[in-house]
Amino acid sequence: MVFGLSGAVIRLHPCRSGFDVWVGNVRGTFWSYGHVSLSEKEKEFWDWSWQELALYDLSEMIHHIYSKTNSKTFVVGHSQGTIMSLAALTQPNIVEMVEAAALLCPISYLEHISAPLVLRMVGLHLDQMVLAIGIHELNFRSKVLINLLDSICDGHVECDDFLTSMTGQNCCLNNSRVDKFLEYEPHPSSAKNLRHLFQMIRQGTFSQYDYGIFKNLKLYGRVKPPAFDLTQIPKSLPLWMGYGGYDALADVTDVKHTLKELQTKPELLYLENYGHLDFLMSVHGREDVFNHMIRFFRSLGKSST
Repeated sequence: MVFGLSGAVIRLHPCRSGFDVWVGNVRGTFWSYGHVSLSEKEKEFWDWSWQELALYDLSEMIHHIYSKTNSKTFVVGHSQGTIMSLAALTQPNIVEMVEAAALLCPISYLEHISAPLVLRMVGLHLDQMVLAIGIHELNFRSKVLINLLDSICDGHVECDDFLTSMTGQNCCLNNSRVDKFLEYEPHPSSAKNLRHLFQMIRQGTFSQYDYGIFKNLKLYGRVKPPAFDLTQIPKSLPLWMGYGGYDALADVTDVKHTLKELQTKPELLYLENYGHLDFLMSVHGREDVFNHMIRFFRSLGKSST
């Protein structure tokens, strides 16, 4: 199963290699507006962050695949998909259905993020700003958010190259492929999700959502939210990670922090000249990244779901 930024880009490679590929789709995207009782225009529809995506959405996806195939799943995630994966894999009821995981640009800590536009948004407390003015659907294609971003960039951050300002330099992108990517991305998300991500950056933690002292006490029984304990990911679970030297979101220092906390020793692919989006859309992606990932899965000699 593959998910994260534009999972459709990743799916072609394992599919061509004979794997049965399921593409995950999380809340907030244009294809996930369906709900049994809520409309996307309601505040409650957007009351979630990556925490719910990991513990509920991803859990249900994996359980659904397991129920249909009667076999454990190979999980592939990129960017936020790796945040979800790492959080989910700390949960025994989820990890028992997973055979192995491959994480592209793995993120559990964001303390050393260097993407200029992201740092400016964090510094201006954009997350608190949008929630304070009653925005719950974070749609960067909306007129309000476009105008807000223009004012944030103006004279402070070079935003003409939007992807670079958001993710850092990338070495090997094809312009036509980027144009196609931008026809679909970025999809909407929740303002609460942005707030949770910015909490990670400010606090240097990999924890559940911080509601503030009093609501934390009510929900968690403690002043600070509980951390996702990476040592709970079983030592026996095979992991593969690919990361790059120019990634301004999944910084090398933060990746090493993640590795230090894991009990298992992942198989690593480090590409010095690769940035955050190169792992999805590099013109050399098959040779540089995906062939390595497929070999990792094949080496396990297990199922092909």
